[in-house]
Amino acid sequence: MSTPTSPAVRLLESAIRAGTVPGGIIAHGADPEPVARGRVAPGGPPFPADAILRIQSMTKVITAVATLRLIERGELALDAPVAQWLPELAAPRVLPHPLAPLDAARPSATPITVEHLLTCTSGLGIATAEGPLQRAMVDAGLEAGSAPWSLGADEWLAALGGLPLVGEPGSVWRYHHSFGVLGVLLSRLTGRPLGEHLRADLLDPLGMVDTGSFVPAAQAHRLPPAFRIDDGALGEVEPAGRGPLVGPPPHDVSHGELVSTAADYLRFLRALRGGELLSAEHLALLASDLVPAAAKQEDSFFPGFWDGTGWGCGVAVVTGGERQGSWGWSGGFGTDFFVAADGTIGLLLVQVEMGTELMGLIDEFQQLPAPRG
Repeated sequence: MSTPTSPAVRLLESAIRAGTVPGGIIAHGADPEPVARGRVAPGGPPFPADAILRIQSMTKVITAVATLRLIERGELALDAPVAQWLPELAAPRVLPHPLAPLDAARPSATPITVEHLLTCTSGLGIATAEGPLQRAMVDAGLEAGSAPWSLGADEWLAALGGLPLVGEPGSVWRYHHSFGVLGVLLSRLTGRPLGEHLRADLLDPLGMVDTGSFVPAAQAHRLPPAFRIDDGALGEVEPAGRGPLVGPPPHDVSHGELVSTAADYLRFLRALRGGELLSAEHLALLASDLVPAAAKQEDSFFPGFWDGTGWGCGVAVVTGGERQGSWGWSGGFGTDFFVAADGTIGLLLVQVEMGTELMGLIDEFQQLPAPRG
């Protein structure tokens, strides 16, 4: 007798049949096991359950946990100004409005703190509208995208620190760059690259042997290709087993993002949910909406983002509706996780760049009912 297929697996299989993704891995339940379906590429080999994947912004919660652990040990504080470790941000300038000329910026009245970085309210981040700041970020190599940063950590931070903030720290929410800055801060605080600190403090103790800043050359065969959907068709943007994430990077990537596997990331989520990594106080902080209402401006991200949503420490928090209390986040190449209020864990890992099709799949994934029994 065959085992009934779970709704989560049926959802992934449906996305594969529709051509939204060639394959991927999904897990859903109180203590779920990952299930792989489909192929790494159209006509390619089966998608392996132990694939090493580009998790991109799902790195943010790992960086947040590492930060909160240092706070618990008294080595850092939420209200600590970051200038102590990051002199590049010691005298930030602020634009009077997001589209103002760069020379209109004036000295900030508020120092950037650790909490501002954790909550993406530092005034640093993606420029969401075309204007002088957006053009300057593109010219400086600071535009966020699916490719890893081309600049080393110190060079990247110096370039970022040379541009004005979009608003006073604490008053605006802008995505992404705060966590690169936080990675550099942790590196300088601990005296070693962020990857080494994560390895010693989190990854090795949890047995996350395949999570790190790059894929070792000996394991390159486990890295599938990455795709983008253009005009309804999949187009490869990063090859299998090659590219910028294979082998040690040429510069410090403390501001960068990680690769991981389903098994590793599930270990992390179970330990985090179970209180093994943070105190109850700091776990509650991580999963609480910490962004002031006035900072949730409509132009801060995509339209409708703030409808029933808040932001904690590296995760989005559901603030209303049937999923209230759930928290989690996505990565730019079609990865997503959540921990529901009842403890249900969801993990979806594909390698197709975010777009309308992928957002639809992730929305359906997040709406899956908790498994029975």
